[in-house]
Amino acid sequence: MEEAGTKKRKMGERRAADNKKATTTAKWPVVKPKLNLQIRRLKDTDLFTVQNLFSAVESRAFIKAAESIGFEHQGSLGPTRGEAYRDNDRTSVNDPALADAIWQSGLSKLFSDIKIRGKVAVGLNPNIRFYRYKVGQRFGRHIDESVDLGVGKRTHYTLLIYLSGGSKTNGKSDSSKQKDSVSEPLVGGETVFYGSRNGVVAEVAPAEGMALLHIHGDKCMLHEA
Repeated sequence: MEEAGTKKRKMGERRAADNKKATTTAKWPVVKPKLNLQIRRLKDTDLFTVQNLFSAVESRAFIKAAESIGFEHQGSLGPTRGEAYRDNDRTSVNDPALADAIWQSGLSKLFSDIKIRGKVAVGLNPNIRFYRYKVGQRFGRHIDESVDLGVGKRTHYTLLIYLSGGSKTNGKSDSSKQKDSVSEPLVGGETVFYGSRNGVVAEVAPAEGMALLHIHGDKCMLHEA
């Protein structure tokens, strides 16, 4: 999210170098205001979850909109070259209106009483990224950097919103029907955070429409997905 201090908006983890952003205009779903959202803090850390920030309909509509833009594969040189292992697909947009719509849907009220170094959150970073993981893909251990947005604003938190996860199936499949990213059930995909001595601090399983926030910059915990 962005801040006057603020927080950083992402639908995936932060990467130091930006790739070319998508120029295709997508038809984003309308994000309706959510009442009675609650923050759940994980194990006395700077990790928070918010259930049902997006509805199931909104989550699936965002998947279709992102796929209409198109994803590009993201790789890396790997840990031996000083980069986190990376194997996933990504697309990104710079959309202040979309960032503001998500912020005003309920996050602004949730974080009105939270201060970071004496500053309060005022919005989201308009650089929004969508990540897609296929079977066997992952993003190795890394940290997210803080971003200077100018005019006195800097990001302090990463916001991830899971667009799939927690789906229930009857264990049967029809191989004659082609599956897309919306209908295919998710297996795995946990985001794991590590503390000192590489001990696991938290392991967050994806749930459709759930938001996960974690502090980044000089206080960011090592994590992987």
